[in-house]
Amino acid sequence: MLTIYRRHLKACEHRAEGRRYRRCRCPIWVDGMLHGQEIRKSLEMRDWERAQRAIREWEAEGLPKQEEPSQPTIELACSRFLADAESRELRESTLKKYGVMFRQLKSFAADQGFLFLKQFDLEALRLFRQSWQDGGISAVKKLERLRAFMNFAHESNWIELNPAKKLKNPKVTQEPTLPFSQEEVIRILAACSKYPDNYGNVGGDNALRLRALVLLLRYSGMRIGDAVTCAVDRLKGNRLFLYTQKTGVPVNTRLPQVAVDALNTIVPVTPGYFFWSGNGEIDTASGNWRRSLRKLFCLAGVDGGHPHRFRDTFAVELLMASVPLERVSILLGHSSVRVTEKHYSPWIHARQEQLEADLERSWARDPIVFAATKGTREVHAKAGAVN
Repeated sequence: MLTIYRRHLKACEHRAEGRRYRRCRCPIWVDGMLHGQEIRKSLEMRDWERAQRAIREWEAEGLPKQEEPSQPTIELACSRFLADAESRELRESTLKKYGVMFRQLKSFAADQGFLFLKQFDLEALRLFRQSWQDGGISAVKKLERLRAFMNFAHESNWIELNPAKKLKNPKVTQEPTLPFSQEEVIRILAACSKYPDNYGNVGGDNALRLRALVLLLRYSGMRIGDAVTCAVDRLKGNRLFLYTQKTGVPVNTRLPQVAVDALNTIVPVTPGYFFWSGNGEIDTASGNWRRSLRKLFCLAGVDGGHPHRFRDTFAVELLMASVPLERVSILLGHSSVRVTEKHYSPWIHARQEQLEADLERSWARDPIVFAATKGTREVHAKAGAVN
């Protein structure tokens, strides 16, 4: 005889009532004996009447056929997605983030008794998201990765629809871009000479490398991971190779002589890289330099110091110098101008105000505008005298 019951989720408020309670929407399982065979498995459904009909059919006709090979397990779907992501040459940091999400997904599936990917309907995905400890932008980014994974499954015909599309983004307050002021950059560079090595000595090779890294970050607009792994052969004179566009066109930038001299003065960590051994994880190397920079910010007395603020400083200084947004976007390596506009929109407005002020100052030297303005003032002055 077969018995169906609710396998209550951790979040279910009726979990303590056990199998007796069935008026919730938790997954339905079956337990018992059928034709001498012991059965205990998920029915992959939540509707109680459907589950009862399925059991009656089983008792009359026997067990249904096993899952088709076209229906992959969660483990197989995750591994195939990662293999495809690697073939698309996604960043190592991106692959690592997908790996973290997949470990959480498989742990959640094991807790819920899920085996196949198609068991993740909209309700299951909502419960999965509730288990996240992420907040703000991190949750939004993880949700984007979940949508990409489920869309991959949909395009592979593993699921009929992508339920993750119906998950709404959490409310996120976008923190304003905060570039360093020129005075703060000067203080940071001055603090490099005070930076101690592991033996307490100041002004050594580590201090010189740190100063070179600060100048590279400030005047290249590179992310910390890209700057740390910058190869020596990418610098030719004062021209630094940044990346290759999808069209195959290389993008270069020019560094000021002070940055070039700092890079040429230091002893590279290895012959191939300025700041990296070339071995190990890039995230690990970036984390080591992040810790050094945090210590440097404290020495400089700069509150809220963060490596990405050098990138913000690079972008904002270009915008305030009236460099077109499209060119700034290319130098930053953004996928589109919209991304640049999203992050630096306040400074685009500031640039517009600056341009308008420049125009008004130029009009003061224009004889036509000056004459018209003078005539307007005289008319107002006469009107005031009459009144």
